[in-house]
Amino acid sequence: MKTLLIAILAITVFHSNGQQTKPANSGYVPVNGIKVYYEVYGEGKPIVLLHGAFMTIETNWGHLIPELSKTRKVIAVELQGHGHTPFSDRKLDYPTLASDVEGVMNHLKVDSAVVAGYSFGGKVAYQLAVQSPKRVTKLVIISSTYKSDGWLPEISNAFKGMKPELFENSPMKAAYEAVAPDKTKWTKFLEQMIAFNNTPYNIDDAKIAKISSPVLLIAGDNDGVDKVELAKTYRLLGGDKIGDFGVMPKSQLAIAPSQGHVSVVMQTKMILGYLDGFLK
Repeated sequence: MKTLLIAILAITVFHSNGQQTKPANSGYVPVNGIKVYYEVYGEGKPIVLLHGAFMTIETNWGHLIPELSKTRKVIAVELQGHGHTPFSDRKLDYPTLASDVEGVMNHLKVDSAVVAGYSFGGKVAYQLAVQSPKRVTKLVIISSTYKSDGWLPEISNAFKGMKPELFENSPMKAAYEAVAPDKTKWTKFLEQMIAFNNTPYNIDDAKIAKISSPVLLIAGDNDGVDKVELAKTYRLLGGDKIGDFGVMPKSQLAIAPSQGHVSVVMQTKMILGYLDGFLK
């Protein structure tokens, strides 16, 4: 449990000073009873970024945004209760969170975009591709899965033992307090997210198989994602073919060696390399 928390905190320390580019546009969108915060960087074809649990735009994407925004319009969203987006007692569920993202896209007049999600954000990205397929041109999933059984049992067990007090005096708390509109909601936010992470979920294999947009799956070889289940996911998306015998699948799978759940998203050059080939 302690090891998992240290790993989660490591990414906050790594990215806390990474973001050098200021957003060209930022603000709040009223959607589904809450106000969702977003930031926009650069110009070009749009890519929507969805962060991991307990994180902010800066702590998750601080090193990637300056590079991505050189050639694309980057739209980064902070999901319910995270960062600038106020805490809400509204029940958390993936269809509503995906609808929140769609609301931001509507506000910015973005009909469709590449959508990239890390961990918790990856689950939301999967849901968006399932319920609003025309809004997603390509999907990028980093160290995530669309069902509870997609994680190794050790991950689920770790979350069962997670308590808000473990985050006291942490860089994650400092990052939250730096931007949250109501800093007093920190403990309620943690309790809500921990409970949500312990709630079983499954978007459904049949729905994943119907995703029409190309999907790039990025995972660390030791990131907590069950690789047997990940291989099944890739097959559902049309992958795992013999490329020499015909046309290569439109979806792609990348397994980064010697990487964990946190360290894989720290590999900025690696992720940019995968994205460059996939998006072209």
